[in-house]
Amino acid sequence: MRLFLSSSILIIFLILNKNVFSLSNDHKLSILKKGLDQPWSISFINKNEILISEKTGKIKLFNQTNGSIIEIKHNLSFIEDINSQGGLLEILYHDDHVYISYSEKRGEFKLYGPSSTSIAKAKFNREKLNFNNIFRSEPPIRSPYHFGSRIVIKDNYLFASLGERGKGMIAQEADKHPGSIIRINLDGSVPKDNPHFKDQPLWLPEIFQIGVRNPQGMAISSFDNKIYISNHGAKGGDWIGEVKKGENYGWKILGWGGTNYNNTKIGPKWLPGYTKAIHYWVPSIAVSAITIYDGEEFPEFKGLALVTSLKDQSLRSLDFSNLDNVEEDIIFKNEIGRIRDIKIHPESGKIFFLAQDKLWKFEKK
Repeated sequence: MRLFLSSSILIIFLILNKNVFSLSNDHKLSILKKGLDQPWSISFINKNEILISEKTGKIKLFNQTNGSIIEIKHNLSFIEDINSQGGLLEILYHDDHVYISYSEKRGEFKLYGPSSTSIAKAKFNREKLNFNNIFRSEPPIRSPYHFGSRIVIKDNYLFASLGERGKGMIAQEADKHPGSIIRINLDGSVPKDNPHFKDQPLWLPEIFQIGVRNPQGMAISSFDNKIYISNHGAKGGDWIGEVKKGENYGWKILGWGGTNYNNTKIGPKWLPGYTKAIHYWVPSIAVSAITIYDGEEFPEFKGLALVTSLKDQSLRSLDFSNLDNVEEDIIFKNEIGRIRDIKIHPESGKIFFLAQDKLWKFEKK
């Protein structure tokens, strides 16, 4: 592994208006918006405007041309406990609609009452989003942990990653949703070629793949049209891998190289019969959002997976064109805090991050 912008070069210094930072002679980071409240996800609705979800419950629309930001009201019933990992999660604009994954209150919600990772859809409106659920993870679970969740739309199917809610082996119980990747139609109905209707009749109809722990990154590659996810391991065992129909990543039979937080062993890193990840991190870097870069701003990143992290506070690139020799580079580290999301501008190819309470832009000088 090599540091793309070495520590001798990667000296961030304040210039211009105190919101622009130099990252070597060629790159710069700009703060577009400060003061966000636990921002979780961004989605471009056009070349200038960006939807932002905040874990604590607000949906905002930011205009990068004039710097304005407005709050869009909504009707979601979500977990508001600051000690929970739940809240508003991934937001995605597609074809004049907004899709969102969130931790839904299910029944009377006292301390860690029943909740689920749910997905809702609304017609885009700048004043209020009137969401209707198109998916609810079953069963509701009393846990503040491991909701996931990211969503992508490919070929008019919606794919979503669901955490196992801290329940371990539930990820092997395919008559339950937690710990799986699902695929549904955009109206919430179930595709008739999902595994349930083929060779996995005991799986719930929405389930596409099982055996994940807490996947918080998901991206479509424009190069091979495949979907890739990143997944939090326990104490070690983070990984990035491909979404594969009807397969099983093995949690919690497999430990992916990590251990439980009390240092007890979980299981082997990999076994035949289970999906093998493309790349593992031991110890954990707390891998978060990912993207497969396809843009004009950074030709050197073209086709690479760009991987963000929380604990490690880094942006990394992975060249996995040769699965027997995956090459990893650290682009920068410990510079903008915990990185929650990464998205590529649809026209310019500039890279946008959510980190800490800020929206950032990464570009060439």
